[in-house]
Amino acid sequence: CKNIEVRIHYDNSITVIDDGRGMPTDMHPTEHRPTPEVIMTVLHAGGKFDKKSYKVSGGLHGVGVSAVNALSEWLKLEIRREGKVYHQEYRRGAPVTALVEMGVSSRTGTSVSFKADTEIFSRVEYSYDTLSQRLRELSYLNPGLHIVLVDERTDQKLDMNAAGGITQFVTDLNAGKERIHEPPIYLSGTQPAPEIEDAEIVVDVAIQWNDSYSENVFCFTNNIRNKDGGSHLTGFRQALTRTINAYATANNLLKDMKAGLSGSDLQEGLCSVVSIKHPDPKFSNQTKDRLVSSEVAEIGRASCR
Repeated sequence: CKNIEVRIHYDNSITVIDDGRGMPTDMHPTEHRPTPEVIMTVLHAGGKFDKKSYKVSGGLHGVGVSAVNALSEWLKLEIRREGKVYHQEYRRGAPVTALVEMGVSSRTGTSVSFKADTEIFSRVEYSYDTLSQRLRELSYLNPGLHIVLVDERTDQKLDMNAAGGITQFVTDLNAGKERIHEPPIYLSGTQPAPEIEDAEIVVDVAIQWNDSYSENVFCFTNNIRNKDGGSHLTGFRQALTRTINAYATANNLLKDMKAGLSGSDLQEGLCSVVSIKHPDPKFSNQTKDRLVSSEVAEIGRASCR
């Protein structure tokens, strides 16, 4: 998938279109019904449980899209795959049509349109600012991915394609501030994932200091924002403090400081993005606010050495 479009319609329904491979359309081997129907209606049926599908996943339990379907007044699914176009419709989570082959196409991808159920939600109105911030983050975290957000209600459009990745993310976060050094420092480290064959944990970090007194650090796991940080942030901070103190000591830069620089010293004016890709992350809760995978801290420390 190289292109994603998110469209907010006049009636506050949503359409998400991608140009990926398209959902598998064959019969499910155990459910004995079309695979898209299983994906859209059965909990714990996500692709993350099949290690051949993709390396990392933002989801944990295979609940997301089936929950969206269940909470939608209606949902329309269109799949372009292997030269064919398929269509299916749902009402409040239940299929109301069969998965039907509609024609042929040279394109691939999946389109999902849905409208939140007003019998469940007292207010259905999407925030353009919230969506644009989240999609902009995804653009930075996946360099080369082209994301477009269109709001038909206000004729607003945002075109995002951050080829510079998290380095560009940090540069943009520091816009309008006096930057101490150029360009941002970029670091990366990998380590085999424990107890998962042929899998790796990848850590990417971008760092730049400015002349402010505040710290601004964004942490992500598999593209999900961890607002309370976690083990990746702990490992990063420890490594940063140790590495800079080691360099300063080796170059005789701390003549009057026996204890060296503290973590709080280095946090002043620090702007950083810490992003990890983990095949099986552990979080403190379902909202994924804090990463608790202990093995990640050591990779974070190693990436700064």
